[in-house]
Amino acid sequence: MSESLPFRSAVVPAAGLGTRFLPTTKTVPKELLPVVDTPGIELVAAEAAEAGAQQLLIVTSPGKDAVAAHFAPAPELEETLKERGKDALLEKVRRAADLISVRTVTQHEPKGLGHAVGCAAEALADDEQAIAVLLPDDLVLPTGVLSRMAAVRAEFGGSVLCAFDIPGPEISAYGVFDVSDTDDPDVKRVHGMVEKPPADQAPSTYAAAGRYILDRAIFDALERITPGAGGELQLTDAVALLISEAHPVHVVVHRGGRHDLGNPGGYVRAFVDFALQHPDYGPELRSWLGSRLEG
Repeated sequence: MSESLPFRSAVVPAAGLGTRFLPTTKTVPKELLPVVDTPGIELVAAEAAEAGAQQLLIVTSPGKDAVAAHFAPAPELEETLKERGKDALLEKVRRAADLISVRTVTQHEPKGLGHAVGCAAEALADDEQAIAVLLPDDLVLPTGVLSRMAAVRAEFGGSVLCAFDIPGPEISAYGVFDVSDTDDPDVKRVHGMVEKPPADQAPSTYAAAGRYILDRAIFDALERITPGAGGELQLTDAVALLISEAHPVHVVVHRGGRHDLGNPGGYVRAFVDFALQHPDYGPELRSWLGSRLEG
């Protein structure tokens, strides 16, 4: 593996039931809900591929085959579009299959994010020393933070997580890092993490986002932590165990934006934001929103 790009596999946990989007998610996996015309998981896959990942490991649950099917070729549809001269649509349909090699790993029971990440271990080659993990609910904008995180791992070793600077009371909705400074103002050494602390007790203003580069040691740590509520294995507990054993963990503070596709309110904001930037739909939508908000 390239020293500047310390992962080949990107793990995307996609085994959840999507309960906040019911009844839609009775039949349509949440990860396939479109952000304008592109499923959220395809946006995440494109980000992983841009950062150099060669394999996307989608952790699914039984009955969610449609998520992986989105990345498979569709010969009949492609041939129909080709015959009709629909070249732009043909390119869109082929895009997901051409992005990255995709494999699925099944999480048979909902045992938490840590357990989902642990399921990916069986699909890694013996020489892979680290993995990227991208939570499909999180769109981190602009893309590119994984490459920055890779450079930090190359410098410091260990594991690297992504953080946002969230001063004020909103910090209480997040997992918050206990950190110390490095020579780079946007790179912090992590000493611990607190889940959803009261704002006045938060150890910093740096909140966890859904991007990780994790050393392979994470799999051993996941086997040694104690399950929490509901028998779930928490990824943060495994990271905390590594920290306690002097495994270096750093965060890269991302100064861009973020959308949360995991709830309808955040999904709507992402859809509108992407639609406003779309050359075909943006101008008319902007005009309509202005008149709608005035009404």
